[in-house]
Amino acid sequence: MEESMSGGWFERRTRAWSDWTVEQLVKAKQQADVSVSLVIPARDEAATVGGIVSRVHTDLVVGAPLLDEIIVMDSDSSDATAERAAHAGATVHRVADVRPDVGHHRGKGEAMWKSLFVASGEIIAFMDADLVEWDTHFVTGILGPLLTDRDVALVKGFYDRLLDQSGQVHTAGTTYEGGRVTELVARPTIALRWPELASVIQPLSGEWAVRRSLFEALPVPTGYGVEFGVLVDTYLRAGMDAIAQVDLGRRAHRHQPLRDLGAMATELLAVADRRAGVSTHPEAVEVRQFGTGEQRRYPITTMLSIAERPPAGRLAAPPSQTSCPPPAQSGAPDRC
Repeated sequence: MEESMSGGWFERRTRAWSDWTVEQLVKAKQQADVSVSLVIPARDEAATVGGIVSRVHTDLVVGAPLLDEIIVMDSDSSDATAERAAHAGATVHRVADVRPDVGHHRGKGEAMWKSLFVASGEIIAFMDADLVEWDTHFVTGILGPLLTDRDVALVKGFYDRLLDQSGQVHTAGTTYEGGRVTELVARPTIALRWPELASVIQPLSGEWAVRRSLFEALPVPTGYGVEFGVLVDTYLRAGMDAIAQVDLGRRAHRHQPLRDLGAMATELLAVADRRAGVSTHPEAVEVRQFGTGEQRRYPITTMLSIAERPPAGRLAAPPSQTSCPPPAQSGAPDRC
């Protein structure tokens, strides 16, 4: 069944981070003559973002010329996320300040979409900002297929998940278990609608890399549906062999409460409905959950944005007629 569903894709397109050394990737980058940006979307991640940026900057900017820039997209943080990221070596952009002429949505996908207007790389790698057990091979691993195979346009990382609960890191369960939203929403949706994608081990992985030429051509969900949307759209646009996946080893991050996962699941289903051509959803949907107080249940209603951004490559230039990005929180010179 596996062979008939994916046509041997799993064997052709599944690699491990250890398949490439940093030196090999630097040489491949020079031969391909491409630039590489690392983008870290972050909101209230002061506890972890500085350490992540510092290690990557030391190893892959100063120690080896693999990355041309590290950009942190700050999504309305109320803590010291921006300051700590900039101090560690990142160029920091406040998401709301990037292309203000097109407005602003809150969400991870919005930060990633707007990064296209400030990042210079022809290859863009993404990492989450809440990692607590990881290493810089997360970056080299997801760049490997893109720097060594021109046919690959999107790379998804996968890993043995660990969870950080109250400072205690432990395994999530079975090997390569993808998380509650992955197992209960993403995988069943893929099995029913796009079964070839069932060979992708962690479709919602926050560590992934993409060619700018592809990402600029795709619509982008503004929230947590971004990884799922980009994966499905790449498959529909370019086929399975444009996608690769890389084993990154072990990854730990903070455990999210079930209520937050309900909102994520709703966003994911909205993304899937649009790509299956059955969507009648507006740009926002009412999500109702329930609390308990004084021995009574009461509804908790929130409006969840499920808006999507159009392909960035089709967006008209800003009214100012300039392609300059907004000022960044770093010592880097302006590119304009």
